[in-house]
Amino acid sequence: MTEASPFDAESAELIGRGISQFNSGMFFECHDTLEEVWQGTRGEARDFLQGLIQVSVGFYHLCNGNLAGAGSQLEKGLSRLEQYGDAYGGVDLAQLRRDTTHWLERFKRGEPLRGHVRDLPVIRMLTAS
Repeated sequence: MTEASPFDAESAELIGRGISQFNSGMFFECHDTLEEVWQGTRGEARDFLQGLIQVSVGFYHLCNGNLAGAGSQLEKGLSRLEQYGDAYGGVDLAQLRRDTTHWLERFKRGEPLRGHVRDLPVIRMLTAS
């Protein structure tokens, strides 16, 4: 049994677009798309969207060489998404958090990072069973 989506059809469509943008490395565009939904959302779904936006902004900064901004936004996004367990709104948060944490740990170890889209995390949607 899957949870009911906390989003209406229009919001879910925009979130899907934002996720596609994220997965294509269009992190700034993802931020803009998700922010459009975030502005009209209240309650726990609002923090969920903000966490996704912060992760997206973090990878945007990483790809543009702003490592301090990347680290800060990735930490904020991970912290915000932690409260949602392994999944929320159909998003596989467990995998996203693992992948994002991997990049954040590399950053904290001082590894030279270059965010090539093919190497960066993607947001996976869970399928109904």
